[in-house]
Amino acid sequence: MREVELKAVLDSWDERRAQLIKAGGTFDFAGRLEDRRYDTNDRSLAARDIVLRLRTYRDDSGTRTELEFKGPTGYERGYKVREEVGSTVLDAESVAVMLAGLGYMVTRAIDREIEQFEIGEAMVRFERYPCMDDLVEVEGEPAALERAIAALGIPRAAYNADRLTDFAMRYEKRTGKRAMLSDAERSGVATSVREL
Repeated sequence: MREVELKAVLDSWDERRAQLIKAGGTFDFAGRLEDRRYDTNDRSLAARDIVLRLRTYRDDSGTRTELEFKGPTGYERGYKVREEVGSTVLDAESVAVMLAGLGYMVTRAIDREIEQFEIGEAMVRFERYPCMDDLVEVEGEPAALERAIAALGIPRAAYNADRLTDFAMRYEKRTGKRAMLSDAERSGVATSVREL
């Protein structure tokens, strides 16, 4: 499956949510989203720009976890494009043990509170990290993605195909504060965002 996306700094969570709903956006999920990226000790996946992750959605009703593969990043007409394949996992802890047994380890944790919506054929996700700007991510084929961007009302020029690391480094440069994308970073246990 092809993932096409753009991101922007979110100026007002409440205002943009209201605009999206007014334009026909429908609520999909609100809660916590946790990514655990896996790689080998020598970072052979990162060297090929491949992502292997366990992604867990948590809310009051429980958890849902997916094992996902993302191929190398490409750029088409200003959009970030990657192959993405995933499958729901019934027992995330067992899958984590299997990955460790195959020589993979968690090399990056990303934790955020999210609200996710569908509008037309696009997905819109508002993201709040432990210490960084709130972001909005829009995914879908280009025409649907552009309609979702128009519905949000954030100027089109604010969106780009940058990696999360780029947003984090711009935040640090602008504020003088260290960006933190995981709970472990906030507690001083984890590594720098530059290792994304």
